Order: sequence, then structure tokens, then C-alpha cells
Amino acid sequence: MTHIAVIGAGQAGASLVAKLRKSGFDGDITLIGAEEALPYQRPPLSKAYLLGEMEVERLFLRPESFYAENNITLRLGAKVDAIDPAAKTIRIGEEIIAYDQLALTTGSHPRRLPVSIGGDLRGVHVVRDLTDVDAMAPAVTDGARALIVGGGYIGLEAAAVCAKRGVSVTLVEMADRILQRVAAPETSDYFRTLHTGQGVDIREGVGLNHLEGEDGTVTRAVLSDGSTLDVDFVVVGVGIAPAYELAETADLEIENGIRTDAHGRTSDASIWAAGDCASFPYKDHRIRLESVPNAIDQAEVVAENMLGAEKTYVATPWFWSDQYDVKLQIAGLNSGYDNVVTRQGEGATTSFWYYTGGQLVAVDAMNDPRAYMVAKRLIEAGKTADKTVVANPDADLKPLLKA
Repeated sequence: MTHIAVIGAGQAGASLVAKLRKSGFDGDITLIGAEEALPYQRPPLSKAYLLGEMEVERLFLRPESFYAENNITLRLGAKVDAIDPAAKTIRIGEEIIAYDQLALTTGSHPRRLPVSIGGDLRGVHVVRDLTDVDAMAPAVTDGARALIVGGGYIGLEAAAVCAKRGVSVTLVEMADRILQRVAAPETSDYFRTLHTGQGVDIREGVGLNHLEGEDGTVTRAVLSDGSTLDVDFVVVGVGIAPAYELAETADLEIENGIRTDAHGRTSDASIWAAGDCASFPYKDHRIRLESVPNAIDQAEVVAENMLGAEKTYVATPWFWSDQYDVKLQIAGLNSGYDNVVTRQGEGATTSFWYYTGGQLVAVDAMNDPRAYMVAKRLIEAGKTADKTVVANPDADLKPLLKA
């Protein structure tokens, strides 16, 4: 009987095995994960779960019974040591597992601070998995002092949760402004105002020089401008890197992640990849998307293609971020934009529309689901939006969809 193995039991891996069964595959399926926990959703980790508003069981994507009922073998707490593409085997310790087809949904790793600047001190945390958040949670208490390193969405979300819990928060961003790599100055300004209004001390153009500690625990941060901070804990939010080590040692092609074709197949015909770890063709270039929607959608297409569908994966990039009472929804990719149009609503309701040569390419919508949905549909259809209509808060956006 045909055996499909999947390495990586996150959102992509769980979606892929479920789709295989839904698509009628009746062979053997093994889902291998390095963590002990059932496959779970990550976005609530640094929000509702860290705030104590969500029990761990609610994080699970599906109950354990789902895997048993669908004859999916779960291998949790299992670290894959090597893949042998020629022999079509996986090695876990001394155990050898044969496969007919293999999918890599290995996700990504958080970037950590170097040991040379104190990255190995106790109290220095990243926010990526359940173990990370469980380790950090006891420190997030009223009156504690935290340093957040990095002004991207990971750092800002961590700052929001800490501030809500009464932590005194300082956030440093080495670039000239927060969100510089991923958003327009207008979006940076919006979130800077939001956070400073909640008491967060944001320092832009300032990096971390090094951390100091006592008895192996962080106590002090020295910043690049020479200033110092007494800290009880540090949260590092300086991005993630694709987890392609297994693929690389198996001699698969690597290009900003595991290189795949438009169907999700790697340079080995029997091995596929999906999710954060995979780079794939998008329009006239290659991209790698770090988002839950991409993990699900790409994994489901790969599952169908493993069964012979030969479907092209057409990405429709969209993302979200929750900070305080603001929900940011992003559609499209804003790389190469040359103009931003602001649509100002009431209170915290605002959206920023990105254009390239007159073509709408992306939107950042804060507490404005209507603007987000209209822009998303336009972008997916390859249409644009009249800038004068967008800029007029009294104008109805729906007619744009019929233009």
C-alpha cells in the first residue's frame, strides 16, 4: 500500500494530511512532528493564550480522535535526523521509515540573539511555539519591565500583550521606523501612535548592543546609543528563517527556503513542500509566504497534486495582526509600491491603499473589514481602484467591484 509521510506537524502539515483523506487517498499516512503537542494554531499563542484567555486544548487544530478516525499515524515528539531520497527513507534515531511520497512542512525558526551578546541568558524569549510562550508567561506580570527587540509585527504584538498585562515596555527598532520592511510610513505612524498611547516606549533607529545578567539571568540591556535599561525579561522579535536544514542535507534545491515548482514539487520528484519553508513561483518571480492562509491553501493544493491533480498553486496573499482593540488585515503584497492613498474612517478605522503605476497592489486595513474585503477582491481579480473614490470616506466602495 502507498505510504505518504509528512514531516512537520504544524498548520501546513495538519491541513495536508486532512486534505489527502478528504480527497479519497486510502493509503498509509504518517504525520511527524518534533513537538509533543497535537498540531495547533500559532497566532493565538502570543495573544489570547499568553493573556490567559484561551486554554491549550482550544489551540489544537483537531482533536486527537480525528487522526485515529482517519487512520493517520501521529508521530509526535519525534525529531527526523535525515532523509535519504534515493532509498526513499526517513531516519528517526535508529528507526528507518520508508515512504512512497514525502511532504516537507517544516515551517520556520525564530531568529535568536547571538550568545556573544547575551542571547543565552535566562529571561530572553522568542515567540514561536507553545514551549516558548509557556516559558515566557510567568514573567508577563503587572509591574515587570520588558525589552522588546524588533519593531515588526511579532515585536508589536508582544508589546501589546505585555502592555495589556501591566508590564512596562520598551521596544527598540534598529531601522528608522517600526514596520519599515513590511509597511508604508503611514502604517508605521498609525501603530506608533497606537502603542505610545498605551504607554509603550518606542525607540527607533536604536538597536541592542548587548545584554547583561546576574547568575545567568538577564537584568540589564545596553542599547546602541549607549543608554541602559534594567529589565526583567526580553522578547526577541527579529523575524524568522525557513526550516530547510533537512532538505538541504538531502541535496534538495534551496532558494530562500525549499525550492518548489508551481505544483509544490521539489527538485526530487517524490518530495513536496508547503508552508513557511517553501519558496514557489509567483507572477514573474519567486516568493515565500509566512502566513496561516498560505500554509493551509498551499498544503491543500500539494495534497491534491500528490494524488495526481497537477494543479498550479496561485497564491492570494493575505495576513492579519491583532494589537489591543485594533485588527489589522492585509491583502496583497506591497513590494514596489510608489503611492499610498489613505481612507480615513471614524476613530481607529483607517485603511492605506498601495499602488504601483496606478495599479492597486495591496491594502492595510485597520478595523475596516469592508475596505479590506473590497480591496482583496479587486487585487485577486487584477483590478484597480479609483484613488479619488478610495480617498473619499463618504464614497461607497462596492461599485469599484463592478468597474
